Amino acid sequence: MGHWWQRNILEPGKLPLLLALTAFVLTFLVTRVITRLIRAGKGPFGNVRAGGLHIHHVVPGVVLTVVGGFGAVASDRHGVAGAGSAVLFGMGAGLVLDEFALILHLDDVYWSEEGRKSVEAVVLTAALVGLLLAGFAPFGVNDLSQQELQSRGTVAASIAGNFLLSLIALSKGKARTAVFGVIVPLVALVGAVRLARPGSPWARRFYVHRPRTRARATLRAYHHDRRWAGPRRALQDLIGGKPDPRPVRLPDGRG
Repeated sequence: MGHWWQRNILEPGKLPLLLALTAFVLTFLVTRVITRLIRAGKGPFGNVRAGGLHIHHVVPGVVLTVVGGFGAVASDRHGVAGAGSAVLFGMGAGLVLDEFALILHLDDVYWSEEGRKSVEAVVLTAALVGLLLAGFAPFGVNDLSQQELQSRGTVAASIAGNFLLSLIALSKGKARTAVFGVIVPLVALVGAVRLARPGSPWARRFYVHRPRTRARATLRAYHHDRRWAGPRRALQDLIGGKPDPRPVRLPDGRG
């Protein structure tokens, strides 16, 4: 374990990335726990206000991200300052992406249906950073044996193949499959070979003169969304909290 840690984390300089990812995930989880307690009216926490203005936690998140980012650029990644900057950057990124939907919509949609985009952004970001961390490419590792070079070359080729399949899945309108397919080869393969979603670049390019294929793709997308919408919403509710119900609009516009 110690040899693996030295060769694959410390020597390539991946410790700051590991610290940033850990701080990112923990900050998001802690923030969600606190906001859910505030929402339920429990615990000693409350919204931060200044002169009647609600200060969203994206504000300190931006400050931490800027400080941590510039600190990382100015410091040695192998030193204490680099590690500290990585932690600050991860904390800031966690706070910022926790309110990604607010930035996207320029509105306080934290507990609305649109607020689910924040959870999706955090999960996808953590997956991508985890991929960078888990990649055993030999960059930064010195004195590799021939067996290590061959092994790492095989892994690099495999990752490149998965990435190509993920690009195909992305062109078929399957963003989540594309992201997780980079990590899990089978997911990338399934996303690449199955029918594209209607309206995707792949469907617009290859299904134009194939009405039966378009119909099959539309029907498959409908059944897929109907089958997985419930479990996906349940997982998002578990991670980020259940959104507030949409207000009922009366026919005359009241409500």
